[in-house]
Amino acid sequence: MAKAPEGKPTVILVGADKGGVGKTTITRTLLDYLATKHVPRRAFDTEFPKGSLKRFHPDITDVVDVTAARDQMKIFDTINAAEVTVIDVRAGLLTATLGALRDIGFLEAAKKGDFTFMVFHILGPTIASLEEIADTSSYLEGTQHFLVKNFINNTTFFEWDPGTYGNYFSKIEGAREIVVPRLNELACEQVELASIPFASFVANRMPDGRDAAFSFVLRGYVRHWLNRVWSEYDRVALLGPAGQKPVKHMEAEEEQRVA
Repeated sequence: MAKAPEGKPTVILVGADKGGVGKTTITRTLLDYLATKHVPRRAFDTEFPKGSLKRFHPDITDVVDVTAARDQMKIFDTINAAEVTVIDVRAGLLTATLGALRDIGFLEAAKKGDFTFMVFHILGPTIASLEEIADTSSYLEGTQHFLVKNFINNTTFFEWDPGTYGNYFSKIEGAREIVVPRLNELACEQVELASIPFASFVANRMPDGRDAAFSFVLRGYVRHWLNRVWSEYDRVALLGPAGQKPVKHMEAEEEQRVA
């Protein structure tokens, strides 16, 4: 079984200050990616009290209130090097969460190298969403900062306007871009209805391991999309040099038994 990146505690924070940008979808692809790499992982869903991530990954997800000290302790007092901690931040709370991590000393500890800290900042195709980049960047010195362009519709993220595009994407030193393509709407809806991980849907398996009867066509759309997303994670060396043996992606579907 593989270890977490770099052999030290790893935390991946996924969030945005704007809603509707698909942050939980990205978190789900990360959890599936780590499972395929055989990296132990746990997740925290901060859509307190109900949660949304937990519906898809119930066995590894706890729902927490990230603004409450007791739940911050549940997350950060239990971090260990044996597994990756993935935090799906509630819409609107990314900057506030980074502020809390600064206040408890986590950001300073990450800067010193005590932790591997990655921030997946999910961006939508609006100026309001892009303006978050500058707001959050002041917290992220010494972190692995990823700007995730999630194509939830037929947007261009203002690539047609070099001045606007460069103003937002070229000024944050050290930040790297990840491109997540658009998923077919019917395929996305079918996975939502099934309430299972993407990899389980592709493998045509229910959470308990029973065979399912999902559409061959829609499974194909999800497989193709998920492979493209995972290729982006490979490209940015998400797990570090030691973890960059390319994933055999969805070729070995029968091995996909994700929580």
